[in-house]
Amino acid sequence: MSAPPLKKPVVTEREARQVAEAARERDWRKPSFAKELFLGRFRLDLIHPHPLPTDEAVRRGEQFLTKLRAFCETQVDGALIEREARIPDEVINGLKELGALGMKIDPKYGGLGLTQVYYNKALALVGSASPAIGVLLSAHQSIGVPQPLKLFGTPEQKQKFLPRCARTDISAFLLTEPDVGSDPARLATTAVPDGDDYVLDGVKLWTTNGVVADLLVVMARVPSSEGHKGGITAFVVEADSPGVTVENRNAFMGLRGIENGVTRFHQVRVPAANRVGPEGAGLKIALTTLNTGRLSLPASCAAAGKWCLKIAREWSAAREQWGKPIAHHEAVGSKISFIAATTFALEAVLDLSSQMADEDRNDIRIEGALAKLFASEMGWRLADELVQIRGGRGFETADSLRARGERAVPAEQMLRDLRINRIFEGSTEIMHLLIAREAVDAHLSVAGDLIDPEKSLSDKARAGANAGVFYAKWLPKLVAGTGQLPRAYAEFHPAGHPDLSAHLRYVERSARKLARSTFYAMSRWQGRMETKQCFLGRIVDIGAELFAMSAACVRAELLRGTEEHGREAYQLADVFCRQSRLRVEELFGRLWSNTDDVDRKVVKGVLGGAYEWLEQGVIDPSGDGPWIADTTPGASEKDNVHRPIR
Repeated sequence: MSAPPLKKPVVTEREARQVAEAARERDWRKPSFAKELFLGRFRLDLIHPHPLPTDEAVRRGEQFLTKLRAFCETQVDGALIEREARIPDEVINGLKELGALGMKIDPKYGGLGLTQVYYNKALALVGSASPAIGVLLSAHQSIGVPQPLKLFGTPEQKQKFLPRCARTDISAFLLTEPDVGSDPARLATTAVPDGDDYVLDGVKLWTTNGVVADLLVVMARVPSSEGHKGGITAFVVEADSPGVTVENRNAFMGLRGIENGVTRFHQVRVPAANRVGPEGAGLKIALTTLNTGRLSLPASCAAAGKWCLKIAREWSAAREQWGKPIAHHEAVGSKISFIAATTFALEAVLDLSSQMADEDRNDIRIEGALAKLFASEMGWRLADELVQIRGGRGFETADSLRARGERAVPAEQMLRDLRINRIFEGSTEIMHLLIAREAVDAHLSVAGDLIDPEKSLSDKARAGANAGVFYAKWLPKLVAGTGQLPRAYAEFHPAGHPDLSAHLRYVERSARKLARSTFYAMSRWQGRMETKQCFLGRIVDIGAELFAMSAACVRAELLRGTEEHGREAYQLADVFCRQSRLRVEELFGRLWSNTDDVDRKVVKGVLGGAYEWLEQGVIDPSGDGPWIADTTPGASEKDNVHRPIR
C-alpha cells in the first residue's frame, strides 16, 4: 500500500529561496548579451549582424504559415469563440489535421519541426484570429508535454508520447496550486513511490488546457526515503487515469475561450517510466522549459501591437474632430507614434530572441525573460492606448457596435485578453526578481559569501580575496567606454537615415551606469539587497529597455540591407529609442529618489488597521467563502468536467 499523503510543507522565506536557487541553471556555458549588459559590457557582436534563419527553415515555415492563414480566414470565427467562451471542436480538430499541435516537434515523431522564429510567427497569426487558440497551442507546445520531453525525456518517452502530441493529443502543464504560486517550496501535491509506480495526490489550479487535455505534465513532491532522493519531480500523466478529476472549468475577464480548470489527483497511479528526469529535478525542468517557452507571450503581444496599429491608423483617419482627422491632433498623434514605434520594437525583440534560441550559440535565459517582461507590459499599454483613441467605441463591445451598424472592432476585448500576460508564466513582479537574480549572478559568485550570515569567517575571508581580484579588474572598465567615442557604431548612421549610432552609444554608456548602480546598491545594502524589490525592479526595467533599443537598432539595420522598408524601419527605431531613453532616464532617477521607504510605512499601517476608516462608506459586493479553497487530499466530490476532443 502507498504511504499516507504528506502534509502541506511549512517553509521559511529562506528555505523557499534555497529551493528556487537549487533549481537555477548555475553555469553559463555560452555567452549572453543580456547578462553582459547588466555587467556594464555592451556586446553588440553577440547580436549584430542580426542572425537569420536558414533557407530551408524559411521554406518550411512560410509553407505552413500559408496553410495556417487560409485555415484561420475560413474556419476560425473569433467573435463566436468570444461569445460562447469555447473553441469549437471542429476548429481544434482542423488544427490537428493541419499539424498545428506539432509545430515544434521533430518530423521523425510526426511533427513539423518549425524553428522558434516560425513557431512564434504561427502563434502570432493564429492568436490574432483568436487569442484563445493561440493560448491552446502555446500551452500545449511551449510548456506542455512536448518541450520538457524534447529537453529531458528518454528516447522511449519521446517515442511513446511525441507522436501523440504532434497529431492527436492535447497536453497541459500543472504546477500551480490554490495556495502555491511562485513559491514552489510549499508544493503540496505528492507522488509517493509504490513498487513500479508513483501514487499522486493533490489539487492543481489554473491548468490551462487541463479541461480538454489528453496528457499532463504534473509537478509533485516525492518524499525522501530509502532508494529515493525525493524532491519536486515531473511526471507525464494520462488525463483519463482513474482518480484524475477536472473539478471546475474556470472563467476569466479575458481569453474566454481557454480551457482552464482545477484538477484533483486522488490515488492516481503513474508508472515510474513516466517520470521525466530524476527525482528532485522538476523545478529545474520547468525553469529550463520556460527559457524559450516564455517567448510565446511576446509573440501574442507583437501580434496585438500590429492589430492595434492597423485599427489606430484606419480609425484615426476616418474620425474627424474640429475640422480634421483626429490623427492630426497632437494628443492622439503621440499615441499613434507610440503604438507604431513600440510595435516595431516588440517584433524586433521577439525575432532576435527567437533566432538566438534557434542558433543555440548564446544562453538566452535572461533574453527570453526580458522579452516576456517587456512585451507583456508594453502590449497592455498598446491596447490601452487604442481604447483611448477609439473613445467610447473603445469601451463598447464588438457585438454592440455591430448591432447598431458600425464596424465590430473588439478593442475592449484586446485589452481584457492582454491583461493576463502580466501574470502568465511569471508575473511582472516575479520576473523582476528572477531576472535580477541572474543579473547579479557574477557578483554573488565572487562575493556572495561575504553577505551570507551562515558562512564562516574563513569563508568570508576567502570570498573577500576573490572579490578583490574581480572588482579590481571590473570596476575600472565601468568608467569609460565606446559609448563616449563620437564616431562609434558608425555603420548605424548611413547617409539619408536617422542616426541610430547615437542610441547605441547611449545603450553602452547606460549599461556601464546600470552596472555601477547595481554595485553601489550591493555595497550599500549587502544582505538586505534581496528585500529591495522595487529597486531591483527598476534595474531590470532599465535592462529591458536597453535590450529593446539594441534589438530595434539591429533589426532596422537588417531591414535596410535586406528589404525595401529600411528607411521606414530606421525611422521607427529612432523614434522608439527616443521614447525609450526618456523612460530609462526616469528609471535611473527613481533608483535613488522614490517613495519606497514611506510606502513600506503605509503598508504596515494598512495591514495593522490604521486606515480602516478610509474603507467606510462602500458596500463590498464580494461573496462569502474562504480566500483560498480547501485542497485537502481525498476523493473528488464533484462531477468530472474533463472534455477530451474527439
